[in-house]
Amino acid sequence: MHQKLILPASIVLGVSLLAVPGYFMFAPKSPETVLAIELRPDDEAFVALGSQIYAESCASCHGANLEGQAGWQRRNALGRLPAPPHDEFGHTWHHADAMLFDLTKYGPAALIGEGYESDMPGYEDTLTDEEILAVLSYIKSRWPDEIRRQHDGFNTGGSHH
Repeated sequence: MHQKLILPASIVLGVSLLAVPGYFMFAPKSPETVLAIELRPDDEAFVALGSQIYAESCASCHGANLEGQAGWQRRNALGRLPAPPHDEFGHTWHHADAMLFDLTKYGPAALIGEGYESDMPGYEDTLTDEEILAVLSYIKSRWPDEIRRQHDGFNTGGSHH
């Protein structure tokens, strides 16, 4: 006779929330991201363009200082996660350049699928690929050197933390 294992909803929800960030590491990349997606945080002109676009398109949710929205790790009343910080205290730097590009271009809901809901839109109809790369380069330019080095490791097949 088999016994059923019944888990409290809090455990099931917790495990499923942990699975979402893990998905981003292994999600299939679009054909565009297979080609030369590399951030350029040391290119001053490119970073300046990214700063301007970030202020116009991203800061209203992710904060003028990349600080994200309060409670960004807990779902809100609509069941959605608030905008995460893009500074060194968030998890943005835990993802390789190509994944960050895909998240920005297509939005999390398109990448995760299966009815996942997010307030983060995809910008494929709003920003060019170069503008997306400029924004991401700006974000990376604001990280401390140690975080930037760790992020570089994700782009060269280094371990994910």
